[in-house]
Amino acid sequence: MNTSQFFQHWGIAENPFRAEEARQDSVFHRLDAQDATHPDFEKILGDLHGASTSILFGEKGSGKTAIRIQIERRIARHNRDQSVRRLLLIPYDDLNPILDGFVASLEEHPPAGERRRRRREQDSDQTDPDLSLQALRRLRLVDHMDGILHVATAMLVDALLGDVEARAQLGIDDETVRSLRKADRSARRELMILQACYDRAEHAAERASSLRRRIRAPRAKDVIAWELMAWFGWILPMGVIAIWLWLGESQPEFPWMEVFFGALAVWGLLMAKRVLVDPWRMRRIASKIHRGVRVVKRSTGVTARLLAALPASDREASIYPVDDSDDSRYAMFTRLLRAGAPMGFVGAIVVFDRVDEPTLVSGHPERMQAVVWPMLNNKFLQMEGVGFKLLLPLELRHSLLRESTVFFQEARLDKQNYIERLSWTGATLYDLCNARLIACQNPAAEPISLIDLFEEDVSRQDLVESLEHMRQPRDAFKFLYQCIQQHCSSFTQEEPKWRIPRHVLEVVRRSQSDRIEQLYRGVRPA
Repeated sequence: MNTSQFFQHWGIAENPFRAEEARQDSVFHRLDAQDATHPDFEKILGDLHGASTSILFGEKGSGKTAIRIQIERRIARHNRDQSVRRLLLIPYDDLNPILDGFVASLEEHPPAGERRRRRREQDSDQTDPDLSLQALRRLRLVDHMDGILHVATAMLVDALLGDVEARAQLGIDDETVRSLRKADRSARRELMILQACYDRAEHAAERASSLRRRIRAPRAKDVIAWELMAWFGWILPMGVIAIWLWLGESQPEFPWMEVFFGALAVWGLLMAKRVLVDPWRMRRIASKIHRGVRVVKRSTGVTARLLAALPASDREASIYPVDDSDDSRYAMFTRLLRAGAPMGFVGAIVVFDRVDEPTLVSGHPERMQAVVWPMLNNKFLQMEGVGFKLLLPLELRHSLLRESTVFFQEARLDKQNYIERLSWTGATLYDLCNARLIACQNPAAEPISLIDLFEEDVSRQDLVESLEHMRQPRDAFKFLYQCIQQHCSSFTQEEPKWRIPRHVLEVVRRSQSDRIEQLYRGVRPA
């Protein structure tokens, strides 16, 4: 007997316990949010009429990714119901480009003394083999702030330029664009500053031009004026020549030559400013931004072109993140909120997940710690108008407990809706698995529950206690999948049996409990 026959007998359209990853779990995406949430979900989510911070630690398979997807769903639903008090969702979960850009910047602009230190280590043959850890330990809070602003800015620009996926994710439509056009010009100005500093490198100049036209952002009138004077400044010396040809014979004593060379010099100065001085100034500021923003892969020339198109007041180096100070980054977050206000966004939620997945991290606890620890800063996590949802691996909790009092005073985890461990009881796992089973039933089939799949000598409490040993959803699904598979393999198609006996439940429970124990001891891969 195969599992398809078993499910067909019970009127179940697909295996409810097959998937192990929430992102590819079709059953999870069909579930009603209220039926599949963790008991702590409302605390993690917080009040969506404001932007609150939450920090949780969970084992692999405990449902962190599912919680992230549910947060995204709830915010999307909230935004559909609200027109003027919406939240800007910033998914900060793909760290590969952020960390790659950071490491590339370190190699291009190593910190002071770094080259000497490397040479000393090479000479003494004491080089640390974990070069990735060395690099990640130089990651700072301002680098994360730049990374978040980069993701948010690129998403907003994509949506405003008509990208379908970005529009669906942010809930932006043509009416939103019209609202931004009609808003105070300062909001559009803030958005253009963010785009010049943080937008992605691909076609950045073309995106800037399209965005300026799309939202009718203020143009750099001073740039246009200087450019016109430079390119049409030849009229001055040519005008002197024309007047000399007309009046020269009647005014021989007039210093025509001096006036001509004076006009030529004015034109030369205008051209020099336009062709030499202005590009040099823009490249100088762009170079400082390039050194300061270490997580965005973009050339100095591209940034200089974007800066050159801004009004003079927006081209001052002081308003950009050109050093290690976090003040300019907090100012940029304020710009982001001001730019989003005409579109109905009153706050932002940053969801931080999958810290163990980047290539440079690869699940290494010390590397994860190097990435995450700079973010555990109370001023940052309690930023006005911005909330953070940090979904962290449980390995980091063990590292956290070894930190000093000074570290905890700076992080103030007591103010961050801190959840020490994302744990599941047998009862909550039973409810979750039962909800998945119901979601997979054919509409015309007779309703059943999870306990109906087992023999009568298996009580609901027996099943709850078995699930208690599984600890988390992924292992609970493996357990039930194995129960069904082992039961089906014990009977032929000619003599099927549709209920799982007690001895199968007990054998599989012992087998899965041993597997989980070995997994936690690190002697089994999965």
